[in-house]
Amino acid sequence: MITLKQLAEQLNVSISTVSKALHNSEEISPDTIVRVKALAKHLNYKPNKVAISLKNSKTNTIGVIIPDILNHFFAKALLAIEKEASKQGYNIITCLSNEKKTKEINSLNLLSNGSVDGFIMSIAEETQVANNVDHINAILLQNIPVVLFDRVSDNIACDKVIIDDFGAAYEATKHLLSEGRKHIVLIGDIQDLSVGKLRVNGYAEALKETSNYINEPVVVSINKDNLIDETIQDVFKKHPSVDGIISIDNTSGVVALQKAQKLNYNIPKDLSIIGFSDENVLQFTDPKLTTISQHTLDIGKASVKLLLDRLNNKKQIASKTKTIKTKLVLRGTTK
Repeated sequence: MITLKQLAEQLNVSISTVSKALHNSEEISPDTIVRVKALAKHLNYKPNKVAISLKNSKTNTIGVIIPDILNHFFAKALLAIEKEASKQGYNIITCLSNEKKTKEINSLNLLSNGSVDGFIMSIAEETQVANNVDHINAILLQNIPVVLFDRVSDNIACDKVIIDDFGAAYEATKHLLSEGRKHIVLIGDIQDLSVGKLRVNGYAEALKETSNYINEPVVVSINKDNLIDETIQDVFKKHPSVDGIISIDNTSGVVALQKAQKLNYNIPKDLSIIGFSDENVLQFTDPKLTTISQHTLDIGKASVKLLLDRLNNKKQIASKTKTIKTKLVLRGTTK
């Protein structure tokens, strides 16, 4: 590998002159800049990024840890993070926790040895259920910034990007109530997560505020050990008067629609369904599913911006929480 020293020796100039010429310094004459760059190109000189990062104490690399690459929300968020990071001159290293706390810890330990300048992550399910985030706080104590997105924790003092999960479910429930629905059921497989709890609370609060709604809130948790089809089939058996369904995860709304149609429900005359699914599911539903748009691309972009603001600001500033507004997109499964 050609080095700055070798370039300098061949040109009979100092290493400093070569370095400055490659960076178009005004201290170096135009002729010298041309000569240096021409030789560097001829010899296929490449900067030693490891040496540069050690010298500058900066890698221009972001560590990204997500719980599930097969989840469309996280895949789309990762796409947005990579796109925005690249735009700002940063690379990313991606690790998957696969919802496991141990893998999350290993990823943090692996990348916190100087490989990255900071982290963008969404907390693993095991971490949230155990309510133990000591490993993330330990990274912050090393003065390595962390930005959490989607799944966050009040026990971590760092920058965060979230959506208004409570408000999103509240708005969806209010819409079903405005249609005159009398028996609204909430289903999902994320009730143990921070976002799931907020969505359940938003649903319950909307029902509580409605004086003429007489049924109790019904929250159906889809156990990952059970088949989603069987669980949703049981919803219609146990609650034959159901006339509104809110799905708070990515897939159960689609399954609920398919099951309802097999049972000859007229959608949306007899039953309205609202999902938290992204647009990736729409091609599989007829009628098209009404959904709550999470603006995932905005979440990824905002996460990068918060992290870079933190890295570029040498002053100690208070942690920020950026809330991305959701939107209820009405389609064929609601009136």
